[in-house]
Parts: sequence; C-alpha cells; structure tokens
Amino acid sequence: MKINSALKWMELDERFPCQSRDEFYIPTYKSLGILNVPIGKTETSPVNYLCGNSLGLMPKQTQININQELDAWAQRGVESHFRHPKENCTPWVDIDLPLSPLMASIVGAKTEEVAVLNSLTVNLNNMLVSFYRPTSTRYKILFEAGAFPSDCYAFINQCKNHNIDPQDGLITLTPRVGEYTLRTEDILDIIKKNYESLAIVCLPGIQYYTGQLFDIETITKAVHEFPDIVIGWDLAHAVGNIKLNLHQWNVDFAVWCSYKYLNAGPGGIGGIFVHEKYHIKEDSDHYLRRQAGWWGNNKEERFLMKDTFDPIPGALGFRQSNPSVLDVVALRTSLEIFEKYGGITKLRNRSLLLTNYLIELLQESPFYYENVESCKNLGFIIITPYQNDNEHGAQLSLLFLSKNHERPMETVFKIINQRGVIADERKPDVIRFAPAPLYNTFRDVYESVQILNEAMEQVSGH
Repeated sequence: MKINSALKWMELDERFPCQSRDEFYIPTYKSLGILNVPIGKTETSPVNYLCGNSLGLMPKQTQININQELDAWAQRGVESHFRHPKENCTPWVDIDLPLSPLMASIVGAKTEEVAVLNSLTVNLNNMLVSFYRPTSTRYKILFEAGAFPSDCYAFINQCKNHNIDPQDGLITLTPRVGEYTLRTEDILDIIKKNYESLAIVCLPGIQYYTGQLFDIETITKAVHEFPDIVIGWDLAHAVGNIKLNLHQWNVDFAVWCSYKYLNAGPGGIGGIFVHEKYHIKEDSDHYLRRQAGWWGNNKEERFLMKDTFDPIPGALGFRQSNPSVLDVVALRTSLEIFEKYGGITKLRNRSLLLTNYLIELLQESPFYYENVESCKNLGFIIITPYQNDNEHGAQLSLLFLSKNHERPMETVFKIINQRGVIADERKPDVIRFAPAPLYNTFRDVYESVQILNEAMEQVSGH
C-alpha cells in the first residue's frame, strides 16, 4: 500500500497510530547530550530514532523483568534453577523454553524447530559444523560479495578447517556492473552453473549494507532441485522485520540475532532454526553431527552426569550450555510485545506504511537522484530496492554522492545526529534509515527527512 506523501504526518499518525510506542524508552535530546534542541522541542522530547536495524530500543518492561531475576538470584541463589520465588516466573532450568513458541511464530516454524542460544556468529559456525560436509568434488560455499564480515570469516575458516583453500572453496555473488543489489535470476543461474561443486548456499534474508530483501522461498526451492546442496540463511536483518515461513519454505537451517528488530538489548541472545527433517535420530548414537553440550542432552538424564550424549530431538538438541537468564528474559519481554500487538504480519504491514512514506519523502528531496549518472552535484541515491514491497524490509540505504569527489556522508551524518536523527553510517558513503513499526511514528519519518534536507543544504553551502 502506498501513502500519498502530500498528507501531513499528523493525518498519517491519526490513521495509523503507533499503539505500542509507550512500551519503549525512547532517547531524548537531554539523554543523548544534544545541546542544540530544535525549535518546537524541549530537552526531554524524544529524538527521531530510525536505527532499529542496528539496535532496537529498550522495552520498559525489560527492566522490571530483569530485576525480578536479579531478586531471585539474591533471594534464593542456586535454588532458583528449580524453585523460582516468583509464582509467575519460569525456573531457570527451563528459562528459555517459553520462548520457542513465541519465536516460532516470528519465523514461521514449528516450535521444535527453533531454539534461543549463543549469539549469531557462534550459531552460524555451529550450523556449518552440522551442515557443511565437503567431499573431494562437492565442497564450495556460495554467499554474496560484501557479506557481513563475521559471516565471511566463518566461511573462510570452515574451508581452512577442512584443508580447503578459500580461494577455491568460496564463490561470491556479485551484482551486475553499475548495480548495487543482486538479481534473483542471477543467483539461480550461478547455482545451476555450479551445482556439481556446491556443498552449501548461505545468504542473508536481508543484506545488511544494501537493505535488499532476498526471495528466500524461490532461492531455497531452486537449491533443493539439487538434493546434495544445503541452503542456510542469516536472518539478522530479517527476523522481526518481515514475515517468514521457514518451515513451509523448506529452509535447511537459519540463524539470527535478537538485538535489532527483536529489541533484546546489545549482544542479546541469538536463535536457530533447524528443519524438522533433520530431527530424526535412529538411536542415541545416530543423529545429525553437531557441537555438543550438556544443555542439548536428554533433559531426563542431564543431571545424571552420564558420558553418553543423547540429544533432545529438534533445535533444542543443539544447545551446548545453559543460557544467560538475563538475556533470555530480555528477549522474552520483547517477543511478548510482538504477540500483544498482533504479531509479525500486522507489524510488517505498518512497517511498509512507514518505509513507503520514507521513500516518497526522500524522492521529493531536492538532493535525491535516481542513479549515480544523473547526480549533478551533491546528492544521494537509494540503493535499497524500493519499487516492490517484496524486495525490502524497514531499512533504506542511502548512498551519498558529490561531483567534487568528496565524501559528504560523514559530514551529513554528523549534522543529522547532532540534530536528533539517530540512524547509522556504513563507511564510506552509506547512511541507513530504518523506521521500526513498534515505536516509530510518521512524525519521526517526516522530521528526519526535513533534517536530512537541511543538513544537505548546509553541506552544499546553500
């Protein structure tokens, strides 16, 4: 659905109110130390926080829920593992279990296919241990050029761990000349051309730099035309942002973090999806290989301290250590907010309204250009695909340009930051804006673009 940008933000916020905004703490000019408060604002006014793709804001209930666990630690110590002092709180031994159904609804999975554990890169490495099974002829890993560095490091070292030269073992997908994002048909073509040597395809649901949303269903289906190739997804920028159907799409595995759109706090606990077809075990000695630990062991025998590993069927069997209680509670708090306000489908609809409004305002900017070639002086282009809602999430990535061969992005970023627009930069030339449907308003979007335009005027010397 497109929104007429001629409508004032007040009308838009009246038609599509942010009902969950009061659930969150929103930084203020005072809390951020911004001295030059804009006209019409006070030092206690909330800033325009369009950075949920980097770190989601803190739910107010998080502080309360974490303090309950700190109280339990203070009052009962180790006893809280099995006998929590609060009747409505989960004993620590099972602290992560209530999250499985909540997370399953976010990613479109069966409850037994998901687990919360570790952090994203740890989970990616663990999944590669399970699913990357190179042979003398089938050993290559396919991923996108410009992938998030941590993913790239994981792929490189998986090759090295198997005595494979990364130069030979890795295939990177590169956009066409003059383009910033990948075309689905090109991805499928590379898969078909390399199917005999591919062991695994691992792509992002949404590319962190460009904001491109990949066609997960189509690509997964294409990979499964070749039964010996595994398909995995890094959903760091997709989970809590777009609607997913991992089980229905027959994804083999997926990993994600929780501190972006899931608002679980900095360094929040990660998550995994393992399709149910990999849950079958013939007996305690025959199961999908993995990095094993006692928290993935049969719960009935976990504390018997046996030296035989009998994994729990499903994603829970990939846990290694008991999870951080505080991290789990922080994530649970946010997932309950998702559920309270209608789930991912409803929030995705509101997200599209916000981002489409952002697109229209940016296109009306005197500094907007369709492409690099049309840029006459100082300006920006949107490198995120935006013509189709199925090609982007909340995030838009703006590439800043100057015919004077300068790099204006850092100066622009500094100005908008000092005026209360919180976005994030990706050097050398990109600023990412991501309105989050749980706490952003159309006013946030409108004011952010106005401040961006004023910053561009200041940099251009007008």
